[in-house]
Amino acid sequence: MIFDTHAHYDDAAFDEDREEIFARFPHAGIGMVCDVASTIPSIDAVLDIAHAHDFIVAAIGVHPSECEPMTGEQLDRIRDLCADPKVVAIGEIGLDYHWDTPDRDLQKEWFEKQILLAQEVKKPIIVHSRDAAQDTMEIMKKCRAGRTGGVIHCFSYSLEMAREFIRMGFFIGIGGVVTFKNARKVKEVVAGIPLEKIVLETDCPYMAPTPHRGERNSSLYLPIVARQIAELKGTTADEVIEQTWKNAHLLYMMNETGENL
Repeated sequence: MIFDTHAHYDDAAFDEDREEIFARFPHAGIGMVCDVASTIPSIDAVLDIAHAHDFIVAAIGVHPSECEPMTGEQLDRIRDLCADPKVVAIGEIGLDYHWDTPDRDLQKEWFEKQILLAQEVKKPIIVHSRDAAQDTMEIMKKCRAGRTGGVIHCFSYSLEMAREFIRMGFFIGIGGVVTFKNARKVKEVVAGIPLEKIVLETDCPYMAPTPHRGERNSSLYLPIVARQIAELKGTTADEVIEQTWKNAHLLYMMNETGENL
């Protein structure tokens, strides 16, 4: 079975047919999904979806591009919600320097605060890092992020940096980008790290794999990603699916029946 470790089914792109997509999961071999918050309002939405479906768990946190309105009271509420057994991670959190806002110092502040919160509640973190490799690494080392571990979502950096994150105790999230013709660095990373450190993800509705690039993404396309990883690793798609299923449960500290360890 496939575990989609990073999805956004709370997104409005799924409002018209969300349940129809979910109904297709068993036939497509999709066994589990982590629906990931990115804004304060989305936290309630992902929890609602997770509570309505046995095969969905939730991650709660605030994306760096959305951190400007955050307050201490909101961080306290995230802490309280972590008592919910459906919550398996803090995320997605991190740094995004692709745009000029929010202010980089503000992003760093909330990244650090959410890492420390994860340590307090003993949850792994889901790290979003875009055009911010060095600062991401420095903050994670400063805050000893390896205490909880987690995943570097939608990995886009070098093989050397992937190995450094793995040494820190993190998994590497691989999705549709690995199927793109121009994704040389991601392909090098997949070929150069152990399969035991890779987890599958979609980031849906974004990042659909080839030949669906530009379309709305969903977990139903993950077999394409598994086949591409298998080709790069010299193994079978079945082996990729089996190992990444195990990896995802280790990442989110779950047993294979979906219960928290």
